[in-house]
Amino acid sequence: MFPTKVRVLLRLLQVRNTFCYSLKGNTTCSRVVLGIETSCDDTGAAVVNEKGVILGEALHSQKEVHLRTGGIIPTVAQQLHRENIGLVVQEALERSGVDPSQLSAVATTVKPGMALSLAVGLEFSQSFVRKFSKPFIPIHHMEAHALTVRMLHPITFPFLVLLVSGGHSLLAVAQGVDDFVLLGHSLDEAPGDTLDKIARRLSLRKHPQCTTLSGGQAIELLAESGDRMRFPLTTPMGQTQDCCFSFAGLRNQVTMMIVKREAEEGIEQGTLLSCVNDIAAATQHTVAAHLAKRTHRAILFCKANGLLPSKSPTLVLSGGVASNQYIRKALTVITDMTGLHLLCPPAKFCTDNGVMIAWNGVERLREGKGILPPNVDVFYEPKAPLGMDMTAEVKAAAIRLPPIRFKIPN
Repeated sequence: MFPTKVRVLLRLLQVRNTFCYSLKGNTTCSRVVLGIETSCDDTGAAVVNEKGVILGEALHSQKEVHLRTGGIIPTVAQQLHRENIGLVVQEALERSGVDPSQLSAVATTVKPGMALSLAVGLEFSQSFVRKFSKPFIPIHHMEAHALTVRMLHPITFPFLVLLVSGGHSLLAVAQGVDDFVLLGHSLDEAPGDTLDKIARRLSLRKHPQCTTLSGGQAIELLAESGDRMRFPLTTPMGQTQDCCFSFAGLRNQVTMMIVKREAEEGIEQGTLLSCVNDIAAATQHTVAAHLAKRTHRAILFCKANGLLPSKSPTLVLSGGVASNQYIRKALTVITDMTGLHLLCPPAKFCTDNGVMIAWNGVERLREGKGILPPNVDVFYEPKAPLGMDMTAEVKAAAIRLPPIRFKIPN
Protein backbone atom coordinates (compact mmCIF):
# COMPACT_ATOMS: atom_id res chain seq x y z
CA MET A 1 0.00 0.00 0.00
CA PHE A 2 1.30 3.45 -0.94
CA PRO A 3 1.69 6.22 1.72
CA THR A 4 -1.26 8.64 2.09
CA LYS A 5 0.45 11.48 0.20
CA VAL A 6 1.17 9.18 -2.78
CA ARG A 7 -2.43 7.91 -2.86
CA VAL A 8 -3.72 11.49 -2.85
CA LEU A 9 -1.33 12.36 -5.71
CA LEU A 10 -2.51 9.38 -7.76
CA ARG A 11 -6.14 10.31 -7.21
CA LEU A 12 -5.52 13.89 -8.30
CA LEU A 13 -3.72 12.67 -11.40
CA GLN A 14 -6.59 10.32 -12.28
CA VAL A 15 -9.20 13.06 -11.83
CA ARG A 16 -7.14 15.58 -13.78
CA ASN A 17 -6.54 13.15 -16.62
CA THR A 18 -10.20 12.37 -17.28
CA PHE A 19 -10.90 14.56 -20.27
CA CYS A 20 -13.38 15.17 -23.09
CA TYR A 21 -12.48 14.65 -26.73
CA SER A 22 -14.35 14.61 -30.02
CA LEU A 23 -14.81 11.20 -31.68
CA LYS A 24 -16.64 11.15 -35.01
CA GLY A 25 -18.63 14.25 -34.09
CA ASN A 26 -19.58 13.07 -30.60
CA THR A 27 -18.07 14.61 -27.51
CA THR A 28 -17.15 11.89 -25.01
CA CYS A 29 -15.50 11.91 -21.59
CA SER A 30 -13.14 9.03 -20.95
CA ARG A 31 -9.89 7.94 -19.43
CA VAL A 32 -7.25 7.20 -22.06
CA VAL A 33 -4.10 5.07 -21.80
CA LEU A 34 -0.98 4.96 -23.95
CA GLY A 35 0.39 1.42 -24.21
CA ILE A 36 4.00 0.62 -25.17
CA GLU A 37 5.27 -2.87 -26.08
CA THR A 38 8.93 -3.89 -26.64
CA SER A 39 9.18 -7.32 -25.03
CA CYS A 40 10.67 -9.09 -28.04
CA ASP A 41 11.12 -7.98 -31.64
CA ASP A 42 8.17 -5.67 -32.36
CA THR A 43 7.94 -2.04 -31.27
CA GLY A 44 4.28 -1.23 -30.64
CA ALA A 45 2.31 1.68 -29.24
CA ALA A 46 -1.41 2.44 -29.04
CA VAL A 47 -3.84 4.84 -27.43
CA VAL A 48 -7.01 3.16 -26.12
CA ASN A 49 -9.91 4.57 -24.11
CA GLU A 50 -11.80 2.84 -21.32
CA LYS A 51 -14.54 1.70 -23.72
CA GLY A 52 -12.00 -0.26 -25.73
CA VAL A 53 -11.92 2.16 -28.65
CA ILE A 54 -8.52 2.17 -30.35
CA LEU A 55 -7.91 5.86 -30.94
CA GLY A 56 -4.53 5.40 -32.59
CA GLU A 57 -1.87 2.72 -32.98
CA ALA A 58 1.49 2.11 -34.63
CA LEU A 59 3.78 -0.89 -34.97
CA HIS A 60 7.30 -1.38 -36.29
CA SER A 61 8.01 -5.01 -37.15
CA GLN A 62 11.54 -6.38 -37.15
CA LYS A 63 10.53 -9.61 -38.91
CA GLU A 64 12.39 -9.00 -42.16
CA VAL A 65 15.65 -8.24 -40.36
CA HIS A 66 15.47 -11.36 -38.21
CA LEU A 67 14.47 -13.54 -41.15
CA ARG A 68 17.70 -12.53 -42.86
CA THR A 69 19.79 -13.38 -39.78
CA GLY A 70 18.02 -16.71 -39.19
CA GLY A 71 16.67 -15.75 -35.78
CA ILE A 72 16.35 -12.93 -33.26
CA ILE A 73 19.67 -11.49 -32.14
CA PRO A 74 18.97 -9.61 -28.87
CA THR A 75 21.45 -6.78 -29.50
CA VAL A 76 20.02 -6.21 -32.98
CA ALA A 77 16.46 -6.19 -31.62
CA GLN A 78 17.49 -3.70 -28.92
CA GLN A 79 19.05 -1.32 -31.45
CA LEU A 80 15.99 -1.45 -33.68
CA HIS A 81 13.73 -0.70 -30.70
CA ARG A 82 15.90 2.30 -29.83
CA GLU A 83 15.79 3.60 -33.37
CA ASN A 84 12.01 3.30 -33.70
CA ILE A 85 10.31 3.66 -30.33
CA GLY A 86 10.11 7.46 -30.39
CA LEU A 87 8.63 7.50 -33.90
CA VAL A 88 6.17 4.69 -33.12
CA VAL A 89 4.84 6.43 -29.99
CA GLN A 90 4.63 9.76 -31.81
CA GLU A 91 2.72 8.14 -34.67
CA ALA A 92 0.23 6.45 -32.31
CA LEU A 93 -0.41 9.75 -30.49
CA GLU A 94 -0.80 11.72 -33.72
CA ARG A 95 -3.26 9.20 -35.14
CA SER A 96 -5.26 9.31 -31.91
CA GLY A 97 -5.49 13.09 -31.81
CA VAL A 98 -4.63 12.87 -28.11
CA ASP A 99 -2.03 15.20 -26.65
CA PRO A 100 0.33 13.69 -24.04
CA SER A 101 -1.13 16.09 -21.47
CA GLN A 102 -4.55 14.44 -21.97
CA LEU A 103 -3.38 10.89 -21.20
CA SER A 104 -4.67 9.27 -18.03
CA ALA A 105 -1.66 6.95 -17.74
CA VAL A 106 1.12 5.17 -19.64
CA ALA A 107 1.23 1.35 -19.55
CA THR A 108 4.38 -0.51 -20.62
CA THR A 109 5.49 -4.13 -20.76
CA VAL A 110 8.15 -4.71 -18.09
CA LYS A 111 7.97 -8.55 -17.82
CA PRO A 112 8.62 -11.18 -19.06
CA GLY A 113 10.62 -10.92 -22.27
CA MET A 114 14.08 -10.29 -23.71
CA ALA A 115 16.03 -8.17 -21.24
CA LEU A 116 17.60 -5.83 -23.78
CA SER A 117 14.25 -5.21 -25.47
CA LEU A 118 12.35 -4.65 -22.23
CA ALA A 119 14.98 -2.14 -21.14
CA VAL A 120 14.33 0.10 -24.15
CA GLY A 121 10.58 0.32 -23.56
CA LEU A 122 10.95 0.89 -19.83
CA GLU A 123 13.62 3.58 -20.22
CA PHE A 124 11.57 5.46 -22.81
CA SER A 125 8.36 5.17 -20.78
CA GLN A 126 9.86 6.36 -17.52
CA SER A 127 11.33 9.39 -19.27
CA PHE A 128 7.93 10.07 -20.89
CA VAL A 129 5.84 9.85 -17.69
CA ARG A 130 8.29 12.06 -15.79
CA LYS A 131 8.26 14.65 -18.55
CA PHE A 132 4.44 14.84 -18.63
CA SER A 133 3.75 13.92 -14.96
CA LYS A 134 1.67 10.84 -15.79
CA PRO A 135 0.94 7.73 -13.71
CA PHE A 136 2.89 4.67 -14.84
CA ILE A 137 1.40 1.16 -15.05
CA PRO A 138 3.93 -1.72 -15.37
CA ILE A 139 2.42 -4.57 -17.41
CA HIS A 140 2.94 -8.34 -17.35
CA HIS A 141 3.07 -9.37 -21.01
CA MET A 142 1.10 -12.59 -20.53
CA GLU A 143 -1.56 -10.85 -18.45
CA ALA A 144 -2.06 -8.46 -21.36
CA HIS A 145 -2.47 -11.33 -23.83
CA ALA A 146 -5.03 -12.95 -21.51
CA LEU A 147 -7.13 -9.81 -21.08
CA THR A 148 -7.19 -8.58 -24.69
CA VAL A 149 -10.33 -10.61 -25.36
CA ARG A 150 -12.22 -8.50 -22.80
CA MET A 151 -11.71 -5.45 -25.00
CA LEU A 152 -13.58 -7.28 -27.79
CA HIS A 153 -16.16 -9.42 -25.97
CA PRO A 154 -18.21 -8.94 -22.77
CA ILE A 155 -16.53 -11.85 -21.00
CA THR A 156 -16.55 -11.97 -17.21
CA PHE A 157 -14.15 -13.64 -14.80
CA PRO A 158 -13.26 -16.43 -14.27
CA PHE A 159 -12.21 -18.01 -17.56
CA LEU A 160 -9.54 -20.46 -18.70
CA VAL A 161 -6.78 -19.11 -20.92
CA LEU A 162 -4.22 -20.86 -23.12
CA LEU A 163 -1.40 -18.52 -24.10
CA VAL A 164 0.95 -19.77 -26.82
CA SER A 165 3.62 -17.69 -28.53
CA GLY A 166 7.20 -17.66 -29.70
CA GLY A 167 8.49 -17.25 -26.18
CA HIS A 168 5.80 -18.64 -23.89
CA SER A 169 3.16 -21.29 -23.37
CA LEU A 170 0.92 -21.56 -20.34
CA LEU A 171 -2.51 -22.53 -19.07
CA ALA A 172 -4.11 -20.40 -16.38
CA VAL A 173 -7.45 -19.45 -14.88
CA ALA A 174 -8.03 -15.70 -15.03
CA GLN A 175 -9.95 -14.88 -11.85
CA GLY A 176 -9.46 -11.12 -12.04
CA VAL A 177 -7.43 -8.40 -13.72
CA ASP A 178 -4.37 -9.27 -11.63
CA ASP A 179 -5.51 -12.61 -10.22
CA PHE A 180 -4.39 -15.75 -12.08
CA VAL A 181 -4.06 -19.43 -11.16
CA LEU A 182 -1.29 -21.13 -13.12
CA LEU A 183 -2.11 -24.71 -14.17
CA GLY A 184 0.68 -25.43 -16.66
CA HIS A 185 3.69 -23.86 -18.36
CA SER A 186 6.49 -24.71 -20.75
CA LEU A 187 9.29 -26.86 -19.31
CA ASP A 188 11.75 -26.06 -22.08
CA GLU A 189 10.98 -24.11 -25.24
CA ALA A 190 7.80 -22.46 -26.47
CA PRO A 191 5.75 -23.80 -29.41
CA GLY A 192 6.46 -20.78 -31.60
CA ASP A 193 10.18 -21.17 -31.02
CA THR A 194 9.97 -24.86 -31.93
CA LEU A 195 8.11 -24.16 -35.16
CA ASP A 196 10.60 -21.44 -36.11
CA LYS A 197 13.60 -23.71 -35.46
CA ILE A 198 12.13 -26.57 -37.47
CA ALA A 199 11.35 -24.18 -40.33
CA ARG A 200 14.97 -22.98 -40.30
CA ARG A 201 16.26 -26.55 -40.28
CA LEU A 202 14.04 -27.27 -43.29
CA SER A 203 15.40 -24.12 -45.01
CA LEU A 204 11.84 -22.99 -45.71
CA ARG A 205 13.01 -19.47 -46.55
CA LYS A 206 14.24 -20.99 -49.82
CA HIS A 207 10.75 -22.23 -50.61
CA PRO A 208 9.17 -19.90 -53.21
CA GLN A 209 5.97 -19.62 -51.16
CA CYS A 210 7.72 -18.86 -47.86
CA THR A 211 10.38 -16.23 -48.53
CA THR A 212 8.61 -13.51 -46.53
CA LEU A 213 6.93 -15.69 -43.91
CA SER A 214 7.95 -16.41 -40.34
CA GLY A 215 8.78 -20.02 -39.50
CA GLY A 216 5.39 -20.71 -37.96
CA GLN A 217 3.56 -19.16 -40.90
CA ALA A 218 5.61 -21.21 -43.35
CA ILE A 219 4.86 -24.45 -41.48
CA GLU A 220 1.12 -23.65 -41.48
CA LEU A 221 1.06 -22.80 -45.19
CA LEU A 222 2.94 -25.90 -46.37
CA ALA A 223 1.03 -28.17 -43.99
CA GLU A 224 -2.20 -27.34 -45.85
CA SER A 225 -1.08 -29.57 -48.75
CA GLY A 226 0.90 -32.08 -46.68
CA ASP A 227 0.12 -35.59 -45.42
CA ARG A 228 0.49 -35.56 -41.63
CA MET A 229 0.25 -39.38 -41.50
CA ARG A 230 3.32 -39.97 -43.68
CA PHE A 231 5.74 -39.21 -40.84
CA PRO A 232 4.07 -40.15 -37.53
CA LEU A 233 5.51 -38.34 -34.51
CA THR A 234 5.15 -39.10 -30.82
CA THR A 235 3.08 -36.56 -28.92
CA PRO A 236 5.27 -35.06 -26.15
CA MET A 237 4.79 -36.07 -22.51
CA GLY A 238 2.15 -38.67 -23.33
CA GLN A 239 2.62 -40.48 -20.02
CA THR A 240 2.88 -37.38 -17.82
CA GLN A 241 -0.48 -36.50 -16.31
CA ASP A 242 -0.14 -32.75 -15.82
CA CYS A 243 -0.75 -29.59 -17.85
CA CYS A 244 2.83 -28.54 -18.54
CA PHE A 245 4.29 -28.42 -22.04
CA SER A 246 7.49 -29.69 -23.63
CA PHE A 247 8.46 -29.09 -27.26
CA ALA A 248 12.23 -29.66 -27.28
CA GLY A 249 11.78 -33.43 -27.66
CA LEU A 250 9.49 -32.95 -30.62
CA ARG A 251 12.06 -30.70 -32.27
CA ASN A 252 14.69 -33.42 -31.79
CA GLN A 253 12.35 -36.02 -33.34
CA VAL A 254 11.78 -33.85 -36.39
CA THR A 255 15.47 -32.99 -36.72
CA MET A 256 16.42 -36.69 -36.78
CA MET A 257 13.70 -37.30 -39.36
CA ILE A 258 15.09 -34.50 -41.54
CA VAL A 259 18.64 -35.87 -41.29
CA LYS A 260 17.40 -39.32 -42.30
CA ARG A 261 15.45 -37.96 -45.28
CA GLU A 262 18.45 -35.86 -46.43
CA ALA A 263 20.56 -39.00 -46.46
CA GLU A 264 17.89 -40.93 -48.38
CA GLU A 265 17.50 -38.16 -50.96
CA GLY A 266 21.26 -37.61 -51.20
CA ILE A 267 21.13 -33.88 -50.47
CA GLU A 268 23.05 -31.62 -48.10
CA GLN A 269 21.65 -29.57 -45.24
CA GLY A 270 20.28 -26.31 -46.60
CA THR A 271 18.63 -27.91 -49.60
CA LEU A 272 14.85 -28.26 -49.68
CA LEU A 273 13.57 -31.79 -49.18
CA SER A 274 10.91 -33.09 -51.55
CA CYS A 275 8.68 -33.96 -48.57
CA VAL A 276 8.74 -30.63 -46.68
CA ASN A 277 4.93 -30.33 -46.88
CA ASP A 278 4.46 -33.69 -45.18
CA ILE A 279 7.00 -32.90 -42.45
CA ALA A 280 5.32 -29.54 -41.87
CA ALA A 281 1.92 -31.22 -41.58
CA ALA A 282 3.17 -33.84 -39.13
CA THR A 283 4.91 -31.20 -37.01
CA GLN A 284 1.91 -28.89 -36.90
CA HIS A 285 -0.46 -31.72 -36.01
CA THR A 286 1.73 -32.93 -33.16
CA VAL A 287 2.06 -29.43 -31.71
CA ALA A 288 -1.71 -28.97 -31.94
CA ALA A 289 -2.43 -32.35 -30.34
CA HIS A 290 -0.05 -31.62 -27.43
CA LEU A 291 -1.67 -28.25 -26.77
CA ALA A 292 -5.16 -29.74 -27.04
CA LYS A 293 -4.49 -32.64 -24.67
CA ARG A 294 -2.96 -30.45 -21.96
CA THR A 295 -5.88 -28.04 -22.30
CA HIS A 296 -8.34 -30.94 -22.02
CA ARG A 297 -6.75 -31.98 -18.73
CA ALA A 298 -6.84 -28.39 -17.49
CA ILE A 299 -10.57 -28.20 -18.24
CA LEU A 300 -11.25 -31.42 -16.35
CA PHE A 301 -9.17 -30.16 -13.40
CA CYS A 302 -11.07 -26.87 -13.36
CA LYS A 303 -14.43 -28.63 -13.42
CA ALA A 304 -13.42 -30.99 -10.61
CA ASN A 305 -12.27 -28.07 -8.45
CA GLY A 306 -14.94 -25.50 -9.25
CA LEU A 307 -12.51 -23.06 -10.89
CA LEU A 308 -14.85 -22.21 -13.78
CA PRO A 309 -18.52 -21.19 -13.77
CA SER A 310 -20.98 -24.01 -14.39
CA LYS A 311 -22.86 -21.84 -16.86
CA SER A 312 -21.15 -20.84 -20.13
CA PRO A 313 -17.50 -21.52 -19.19
CA THR A 314 -14.99 -20.02 -21.62
CA LEU A 315 -11.55 -20.91 -22.98
CA VAL A 316 -9.55 -17.98 -24.36
CA LEU A 317 -6.79 -18.82 -26.85
CA SER A 318 -4.27 -16.01 -27.37
CA GLY A 319 -0.63 -15.29 -28.21
CA GLY A 320 1.14 -15.33 -31.57
CA VAL A 321 0.75 -19.09 -32.17
CA ALA A 322 -3.01 -18.73 -31.58
CA SER A 323 -3.18 -17.28 -35.10
CA ASN A 324 -2.61 -20.81 -36.45
CA GLN A 325 -5.99 -21.98 -37.77
CA TYR A 326 -5.18 -25.68 -37.45
CA ILE A 327 -4.40 -25.25 -33.75
CA ARG A 328 -7.66 -23.36 -33.30
CA LYS A 329 -9.54 -26.28 -34.87
CA ALA A 330 -7.80 -28.73 -32.52
CA LEU A 331 -8.88 -26.67 -29.52
CA THR A 332 -12.42 -26.53 -30.92
CA VAL A 333 -12.54 -30.33 -30.76
CA ILE A 334 -11.83 -30.11 -27.03
CA THR A 335 -14.19 -27.27 -26.25
CA ASP A 336 -17.03 -28.92 -28.17
CA MET A 337 -16.46 -32.10 -26.19
CA THR A 338 -16.30 -30.40 -22.79
CA GLY A 339 -18.97 -27.74 -23.26
CA LEU A 340 -16.73 -24.68 -23.23
CA HIS A 341 -17.00 -21.65 -25.47
CA LEU A 342 -13.76 -20.94 -27.38
CA LEU A 343 -12.82 -17.29 -27.89
CA CYS A 344 -9.82 -16.13 -29.93
CA PRO A 345 -8.86 -12.51 -30.55
CA PRO A 346 -8.38 -11.63 -34.22
CA ALA A 347 -4.94 -12.56 -35.53
CA LYS A 348 -3.70 -8.95 -35.41
CA PHE A 349 -4.33 -8.88 -31.65
CA CYS A 350 -2.72 -12.30 -31.02
CA THR A 351 0.76 -11.12 -31.92
CA ASP A 352 2.59 -8.54 -29.77
CA ASN A 353 1.13 -5.05 -30.08
CA GLY A 354 0.60 -1.83 -28.17
CA VAL A 355 -3.18 -2.21 -28.09
CA MET A 356 -3.15 -5.13 -25.66
CA ILE A 357 -0.77 -3.26 -23.34
CA ALA A 358 -2.91 -0.14 -23.40
CA TRP A 359 -6.04 -2.19 -22.70
CA ASN A 360 -4.35 -3.93 -19.78
CA GLY A 361 -3.55 -0.45 -18.50
CA VAL A 362 -7.21 0.54 -18.85
CA GLU A 363 -8.29 -2.53 -16.86
CA ARG A 364 -5.81 -1.78 -14.09
CA LEU A 365 -6.67 1.92 -14.07
CA ARG A 366 -10.35 1.10 -13.62
CA GLU A 367 -9.60 -0.96 -10.53
CA GLY A 368 -6.74 1.16 -9.23
CA LYS A 369 -4.28 -1.74 -9.32
CA GLY A 370 -0.56 -1.40 -9.95
CA ILE A 371 -0.66 2.33 -10.70
CA LEU A 372 2.58 4.10 -9.81
CA PRO A 373 3.54 7.77 -9.56
CA PRO A 374 5.86 8.95 -12.36
CA ASN A 375 8.99 9.19 -10.21
CA VAL A 376 8.94 5.63 -8.81
CA ASP A 377 11.81 3.48 -10.12
CA VAL A 378 10.66 0.32 -11.90
CA PHE A 379 12.81 -2.63 -13.00
CA TYR A 380 12.22 -5.02 -15.87
CA GLU A 381 12.01 -8.79 -15.27
CA PRO A 382 13.02 -11.10 -18.16
CA LYS A 383 11.50 -14.08 -16.33
CA ALA A 384 8.31 -13.58 -14.36
CA PRO A 385 5.66 -16.17 -13.39
CA LEU A 386 1.98 -15.45 -13.83
CA GLY A 387 -0.24 -15.81 -10.77
CA MET A 388 -0.45 -18.52 -8.10
CA ASP A 389 1.27 -21.73 -9.17
CA MET A 390 -0.99 -24.80 -8.92
CA THR A 391 0.95 -27.02 -11.32
CA ALA A 392 1.87 -29.42 -8.51
CA GLU A 393 -1.80 -29.84 -7.55
CA VAL A 394 -2.69 -30.55 -11.18
CA LYS A 395 0.00 -33.21 -11.41
CA ALA A 396 -1.07 -34.78 -8.11
CA ALA A 397 -4.64 -35.08 -9.42
CA ALA A 398 -3.30 -37.42 -12.15
CA ILE A 399 -6.29 -36.92 -14.43
CA ARG A 400 -6.42 -39.54 -17.17
CA LEU A 401 -7.75 -38.39 -20.52
CA PRO A 402 -10.19 -40.38 -22.64
CA PRO A 403 -8.78 -41.40 -26.04
CA ILE A 404 -9.44 -38.79 -28.71
CA ARG A 405 -8.85 -38.92 -32.43
CA PHE A 406 -8.22 -35.49 -33.89
CA LYS A 407 -9.82 -35.55 -37.33
CA ILE A 408 -8.92 -32.03 -38.32
CA PRO A 409 -9.15 -31.02 -41.98
CA ASN A 410 -6.21 -28.91 -43.20
